[in-house]
Amino acid sequence: MTLKVALPNKGSLSEAATAILREAGYRQRNDLRDLIFIDPENDLEFYYLRPRDIAIYVGSGELQIGITGRDLLIDCAAEASEVLGLDFGKSTFRFAAATQISDESELAGKRIATAYPGIVASYLNEKRITATIVRLDGAVESSIRLGVADVIADVVSTGGTLKQAGLKVFGTPVLQSEAILIERKGAVRDAQVDTLIRRLTGVVIARQYVLVDYDIESVNLEAACEITPGIESPTISPLQKSGWSAVRAMVLRKNIHSVMDDLYQVGARGILVTDIHASRL
Repeated sequence: MTLKVALPNKGSLSEAATAILREAGYRQRNDLRDLIFIDPENDLEFYYLRPRDIAIYVGSGELQIGITGRDLLIDCAAEASEVLGLDFGKSTFRFAAATQISDESELAGKRIATAYPGIVASYLNEKRITATIVRLDGAVESSIRLGVADVIADVVSTGGTLKQAGLKVFGTPVLQSEAILIERKGAVRDAQVDTLIRRLTGVVIARQYVLVDYDIESVNLEAACEITPGIESPTISPLQKSGWSAVRAMVLRKNIHSVMDDLYQVGARGILVTDIHASRL
Protein backbone atom coordinates (compact mmCIF):
# COMPACT_ATOMS: atom_id res chain seq x y z
CA MET A 1 0.00 0.00 0.00
CA THR A 2 1.35 3.40 -1.01
CA LEU A 3 2.12 5.67 1.94
CA LYS A 4 0.56 9.13 1.61
CA VAL A 5 2.50 11.96 3.26
CA ALA A 6 1.37 15.57 3.75
CA LEU A 7 3.98 18.32 3.42
CA PRO A 8 3.84 22.13 3.61
CA ASN A 9 3.46 23.62 0.13
CA LYS A 10 5.02 26.97 1.04
CA GLY A 11 6.25 29.07 3.91
CA SER A 12 9.11 28.65 6.34
CA LEU A 13 8.51 24.94 6.88
CA SER A 14 8.32 23.92 3.22
CA GLU A 15 11.96 24.12 2.14
CA ALA A 16 13.26 22.58 5.37
CA ALA A 17 10.75 19.72 5.22
CA THR A 18 11.81 18.94 1.66
CA ALA A 19 15.48 19.03 2.69
CA ILE A 20 15.12 16.62 5.61
CA LEU A 21 13.19 14.13 3.48
CA ARG A 22 15.86 14.26 0.78
CA GLU A 23 18.50 13.60 3.44
CA ALA A 24 16.39 10.66 4.59
CA GLY A 25 16.54 9.12 1.11
CA TYR A 26 13.19 10.21 -0.33
CA ARG A 27 12.75 11.89 -3.68
CA GLN A 28 11.07 15.31 -3.72
CA ARG A 29 9.49 17.61 -6.26
CA ASN A 30 11.68 19.98 -8.29
CA ASP A 31 8.81 22.16 -9.49
CA LEU A 32 7.17 24.10 -6.65
CA ARG A 33 3.93 24.18 -8.62
CA ASP A 34 3.51 20.41 -8.25
CA LEU A 35 0.87 19.58 -5.66
CA ILE A 36 1.50 15.82 -5.73
CA PHE A 37 4.79 14.00 -6.19
CA ILE A 38 5.32 10.24 -6.38
CA ASP A 39 8.47 8.50 -5.14
CA PRO A 40 8.12 5.06 -6.79
CA GLU A 41 11.32 3.64 -5.30
CA ASN A 42 10.00 4.07 -1.75
CA ASP A 43 6.32 3.67 -2.69
CA LEU A 44 5.33 7.08 -1.29
CA GLU A 45 3.04 9.86 -2.48
CA PHE A 46 3.72 13.37 -1.21
CA TYR A 47 0.86 15.89 -1.06
CA TYR A 48 1.86 19.56 -0.76
CA LEU A 49 -0.79 21.38 1.25
CA ARG A 50 -1.35 24.56 3.23
CA PRO A 51 0.51 24.07 6.52
CA ARG A 52 -2.67 24.89 8.48
CA ASP A 53 -4.59 22.11 6.70
CA ILE A 54 -2.10 19.28 7.16
CA ALA A 55 -3.21 18.22 10.65
CA ILE A 56 -6.84 18.11 9.47
CA TYR A 57 -6.04 15.79 6.53
CA VAL A 58 -3.87 13.54 8.70
CA GLY A 59 -6.39 13.55 11.55
CA SER A 60 -9.18 12.51 9.18
CA GLY A 61 -7.14 9.55 7.97
CA GLU A 62 -7.08 10.72 4.35
CA LEU A 63 -3.29 11.01 4.59
CA GLN A 64 -1.36 8.75 6.95
CA ILE A 65 1.40 11.04 8.14
CA GLY A 66 2.61 14.62 7.68
CA ILE A 67 4.93 17.44 8.65
CA THR A 68 3.55 20.64 10.15
CA GLY A 69 4.20 23.01 13.06
CA ARG A 70 3.38 22.10 16.64
CA ASP A 71 1.52 25.41 16.95
CA LEU A 72 -0.65 24.59 13.94
CA LEU A 73 -1.46 21.12 15.25
CA ILE A 74 -2.54 22.43 18.65
CA ASP A 75 -4.47 25.36 17.19
CA CYS A 76 -6.68 23.29 14.90
CA ALA A 77 -7.43 20.59 17.52
CA ALA A 78 -7.42 17.89 14.84
CA GLU A 79 -7.45 14.16 15.64
CA ALA A 80 -3.71 13.94 15.07
CA SER A 81 -0.78 13.54 17.45
CA GLU A 82 2.89 14.41 17.48
CA VAL A 83 5.31 11.60 16.61
CA LEU A 84 8.69 13.27 16.34
CA GLY A 85 10.17 16.74 16.76
CA LEU A 86 12.25 17.58 13.68
CA ASP A 87 14.47 20.31 15.21
CA PHE A 88 13.78 23.04 12.65
CA GLY A 89 11.21 25.80 12.23
CA LYS A 90 11.56 26.70 15.90
CA SER A 91 9.56 29.59 17.31
CA THR A 92 7.91 30.75 20.52
CA PHE A 93 4.29 31.71 21.01
CA ARG A 94 4.08 34.86 23.15
CA PHE A 95 1.81 37.65 24.24
CA ALA A 96 2.82 41.21 23.36
CA ALA A 97 1.42 44.70 23.93
CA ALA A 98 2.31 48.36 23.50
CA THR A 99 1.38 49.25 27.10
CA GLN A 100 3.21 48.18 30.22
CA ILE A 101 1.71 44.75 30.87
CA SER A 102 3.97 42.48 32.89
CA ASP A 103 1.87 39.48 33.82
CA GLU A 104 -0.68 37.16 32.20
CA SER A 105 -3.17 37.94 34.97
CA GLU A 106 -3.56 41.39 33.42
CA LEU A 107 -5.12 39.80 30.33
CA ALA A 108 -8.50 39.68 32.06
CA GLY A 109 -11.00 41.81 30.20
CA LYS A 110 -8.59 42.55 27.36
CA ARG A 111 -9.11 42.06 23.62
CA ILE A 112 -6.49 39.63 22.31
CA ALA A 113 -5.82 39.57 18.56
CA THR A 114 -4.37 36.35 17.16
CA ALA A 115 -4.24 34.08 14.13
CA TYR A 116 -4.20 31.12 16.56
CA PRO A 117 -7.51 31.30 18.45
CA GLY A 118 -7.36 27.64 19.46
CA ILE A 119 -4.05 28.05 21.30
CA VAL A 120 -5.16 31.26 23.01
CA ALA A 121 -8.56 29.87 24.04
CA SER A 122 -6.94 26.77 25.52
CA TYR A 123 -4.43 28.88 27.45
CA LEU A 124 -7.08 31.25 28.81
CA ASN A 125 -9.27 28.34 29.89
CA GLU A 126 -6.34 26.68 31.64
CA LYS A 127 -5.51 29.91 33.50
CA ARG A 128 -9.20 30.71 34.12
CA ILE A 129 -8.85 34.12 32.51
CA THR A 130 -11.82 35.78 30.83
CA ALA A 131 -10.84 37.80 27.74
CA THR A 132 -12.11 38.47 24.22
CA ILE A 133 -10.33 36.74 21.34
CA VAL A 134 -10.17 38.73 18.11
CA ARG A 135 -9.44 36.32 15.28
CA LEU A 136 -7.29 37.66 12.44
CA ASP A 137 -5.69 35.82 9.54
CA GLY A 138 -2.36 37.61 9.75
CA ALA A 139 -0.45 40.83 10.47
CA VAL A 140 -1.79 40.92 14.02
CA GLU A 141 0.91 43.48 14.95
CA SER A 142 -1.23 46.26 13.44
CA SER A 143 -4.35 45.38 15.40
CA ILE A 144 -3.42 47.38 18.51
CA ARG A 145 -2.53 50.52 16.56
CA LEU A 146 -5.77 50.23 14.60
CA GLY A 147 -7.78 49.95 17.81
CA VAL A 148 -9.27 46.47 17.47
CA ALA A 149 -7.16 44.83 20.21
CA ASP A 150 -5.28 45.58 23.42
CA VAL A 151 -2.89 42.61 23.23
CA ILE A 152 -1.66 40.27 20.52
CA ALA A 153 -0.70 36.60 20.75
CA ASP A 154 1.56 35.37 17.99
CA VAL A 155 4.49 33.23 16.95
CA VAL A 156 7.78 34.99 17.64
CA SER A 157 11.01 33.94 15.92
CA THR A 158 13.38 36.90 16.40
CA GLY A 159 11.06 39.58 17.74
CA GLY A 160 12.09 42.07 15.06
CA THR A 161 8.58 42.52 13.68
CA LEU A 162 7.20 43.23 17.14
CA LYS A 163 9.85 45.86 17.82
CA GLN A 164 9.05 47.60 14.54
CA ALA A 165 5.42 47.77 15.63
CA GLY A 166 6.38 49.20 19.03
CA LEU A 167 5.30 46.09 20.93
CA LYS A 168 6.97 44.20 23.77
CA VAL A 169 6.49 40.60 24.80
CA PHE A 170 5.47 39.87 28.37
CA GLY A 171 4.89 36.88 30.58
CA THR A 172 6.18 33.37 30.05
CA PRO A 173 6.06 31.67 26.63
CA VAL A 174 2.69 30.09 25.91
CA LEU A 175 4.19 27.45 23.62
CA GLN A 176 7.54 26.37 22.19
CA SER A 177 6.94 25.31 18.61
CA GLU A 178 8.94 23.52 15.93
CA ALA A 179 8.33 21.37 12.88
CA ILE A 180 6.94 17.98 13.87
CA LEU A 181 5.95 14.71 12.27
CA ILE A 182 2.31 13.85 12.99
CA GLU A 183 0.00 10.88 12.55
CA ARG A 184 -3.69 10.21 13.16
CA LYS A 185 -4.54 9.51 16.79
CA GLY A 186 -4.78 5.78 17.41
CA ALA A 187 -3.36 4.89 14.00
CA VAL A 188 -1.76 1.47 13.61
CA ARG A 189 1.67 1.96 12.11
CA ASP A 190 2.77 -0.21 9.23
CA ALA A 191 6.33 -0.97 8.08
CA GLN A 192 6.48 2.05 5.75
CA VAL A 193 5.59 4.47 8.54
CA ASP A 194 8.11 2.85 10.88
CA THR A 195 10.80 3.19 8.21
CA LEU A 196 9.97 6.86 7.61
CA ILE A 197 10.11 7.63 11.34
CA ARG A 198 13.39 5.75 11.72
CA ARG A 199 14.97 7.53 8.76
CA LEU A 200 13.88 10.98 9.92
CA THR A 201 15.06 10.23 13.46
CA GLY A 202 18.43 9.26 12.00
CA VAL A 203 18.70 12.57 10.14
CA VAL A 204 17.68 14.62 13.19
CA ILE A 205 20.34 12.91 15.30
CA ALA A 206 22.96 13.22 12.56
CA ARG A 207 22.31 16.96 12.38
CA GLN A 208 22.56 17.37 16.15
CA TYR A 209 25.77 15.39 16.66
CA VAL A 210 29.30 15.16 15.28
CA LEU A 211 31.98 12.52 15.68
CA VAL A 212 35.10 13.50 17.59
CA ASP A 213 38.33 11.49 17.37
CA TYR A 214 41.39 12.10 19.49
CA ASP A 215 44.51 10.47 20.95
CA ILE A 216 45.06 10.41 24.69
CA GLU A 217 47.58 8.96 27.13
CA SER A 218 46.08 6.06 29.05
CA VAL A 219 46.71 7.85 32.33
CA ASN A 220 44.30 10.59 31.20
CA LEU A 221 41.82 8.29 29.47
CA GLU A 222 39.20 8.25 32.21
CA ALA A 223 39.12 12.05 32.44
CA ALA A 224 38.77 12.36 28.66
CA CYS A 225 35.93 9.82 28.53
CA GLU A 226 34.05 11.81 31.16
CA ILE A 227 34.14 14.73 28.71
CA THR A 228 33.05 12.55 25.76
CA PRO A 229 30.83 9.76 27.13
CA GLY A 230 29.17 9.29 23.74
CA ILE A 231 25.64 7.96 23.24
CA GLU A 232 26.27 4.65 24.97
CA SER A 233 30.03 4.56 25.42
CA PRO A 234 33.07 5.88 23.53
CA THR A 235 35.05 3.57 21.24
CA ILE A 236 38.59 3.07 22.54
CA SER A 237 41.44 1.48 20.57
CA PRO A 238 45.09 1.04 21.59
CA LEU A 239 47.67 2.97 19.55
CA GLN A 240 51.01 1.57 18.41
CA LYS A 241 52.61 4.11 20.71
CA SER A 242 52.76 2.50 24.13
CA GLY A 243 50.50 4.02 26.76
CA TRP A 244 48.29 5.86 24.28
CA SER A 245 44.74 5.20 23.04
CA ALA A 246 42.54 6.46 20.21
CA VAL A 247 39.01 7.51 21.21
CA ARG A 248 35.92 8.12 19.10
CA ALA A 249 32.61 9.43 20.45
CA MET A 250 29.48 11.30 19.39
CA VAL A 251 29.23 14.85 20.77
CA LEU A 252 26.47 17.41 20.49
CA ARG A 253 27.37 19.79 17.67
CA LYS A 254 26.48 22.86 19.74
CA ASN A 255 29.02 21.84 22.40
CA ILE A 256 31.90 20.74 20.20
CA HIS A 257 34.25 23.71 20.65
CA SER A 258 34.04 23.70 24.44
CA VAL A 259 34.50 19.91 24.38
CA MET A 260 37.62 20.26 22.23
CA ASP A 261 39.01 22.87 24.65
CA ASP A 262 38.35 20.58 27.62
CA LEU A 263 39.92 17.60 25.86
CA TYR A 264 43.05 19.58 25.08
CA GLN A 265 43.31 20.62 28.71
CA VAL A 266 43.37 16.98 29.88
CA GLY A 267 46.06 16.06 27.35
CA ALA A 268 44.16 14.94 24.24
CA ARG A 269 45.93 15.54 20.94
CA GLY A 270 45.08 15.02 17.28
CA ILE A 271 41.50 16.10 17.96
CA LEU A 272 39.40 15.79 14.79
CA VAL A 273 35.71 16.47 14.18
CA THR A 274 33.64 14.80 11.45
CA ASP A 275 30.09 15.45 10.30
CA ILE A 276 27.53 12.66 10.52
CA HIS A 277 25.33 12.37 7.43
CA ALA A 278 22.99 9.59 8.63
CA SER A 279 22.51 7.44 11.69
CA ARG A 280 20.56 4.56 13.18
CA LEU A 281 20.74 4.31 16.95
